[in-house]
Amino acid sequence: MKLVIIEPLGVEEDKLMEIAHKTLPDSVEIVSYQNRVTDTESLIKRGCDADVIMVANLPLNAEVIKGCKNLKMLAVAFTGIDHIAMERCNEQGITVCNCAGYSNAAVSDLVFGLLISLYRNIISCNEVVRKEGTKDGLVGFELEGKKFGVIGTGAIGSRVANIAQAFGCEVYAYSRTVKDLTGVQYVSLEDLLSVCDIISLHVPLNDDTKALINADNIALMKPEAVLINTARGPVVDSEALAEALNNGKIAGAAVDVFENEPPISKEHPLLHAKNLIATPHAAFATKEALVKRAIIDFDNVKYWMEGNPRNVMN
Repeated sequence: MKLVIIEPLGVEEDKLMEIAHKTLPDSVEIVSYQNRVTDTESLIKRGCDADVIMVANLPLNAEVIKGCKNLKMLAVAFTGIDHIAMERCNEQGITVCNCAGYSNAAVSDLVFGLLISLYRNIISCNEVVRKEGTKDGLVGFELEGKKFGVIGTGAIGSRVANIAQAFGCEVYAYSRTVKDLTGVQYVSLEDLLSVCDIISLHVPLNDDTKALINADNIALMKPEAVLINTARGPVVDSEALAEALNNGKIAGAAVDVFENEPPISKEHPLLHAKNLIATPHAAFATKEALVKRAIIDFDNVKYWMEGNPRNVMN
């Protein structure tokens, strides 16, 4: 059996191969590519004779999947699978497994890093002190006592809700599935948006969540509210958010995700919006999380080979 790691997974090669050889039988041939290519022809060339392809967030379109004639399994080293041509995978009978859970701590950490950066003007403070300035005009806010809204209470959203409580926030949630989370009050989306000072998004991208945060829903938010998006870019209408920020309809926002993977065009409307912090889809990217991800991904291949696949997405 041939396994192709079609793009770098963010783990040093020696460590990656250590995990692979510890998990998989010696009979598995492993080819690992250490550079990223994105064109269809190159991707087909890399994966054309693979039984299993391991991929992170590199988009694999239907033409690539079709060109990989031997492909039987996609081991996606990522939580979301919206970058994979799932319909084509289903047509070819390809099993697709994801890596849920590896970045719960990493993403939650960044939510509060972004939030505190917004609330305490950390970026501006760093700039002003280097120019021999003072804190004048940079007085911030505390998290304690704020109403914190979590949209989507999966593993990451639930963790964020718990951390928010540790900061002394009053936590509200809106989710398709209601969980028994201590100290969390479930409300309608409209009530959450209109009541909360802080809103953090933790939903997958699907037909129901695309442009969930649109102009109408942003209009429900308080002028002092801030929005944090570490979920998926298209969950938010970027034009509507930029317009709201530039016109002072909400106080600030922090986004780690966009409609496409970075690099993001300099002309993107959010990059010209007021009071916005942007990061290049880095929420999941810690050394610890990337090692966890590799372990889960190789385990997924192992269990699939044994006829007992886990984390199956189709």
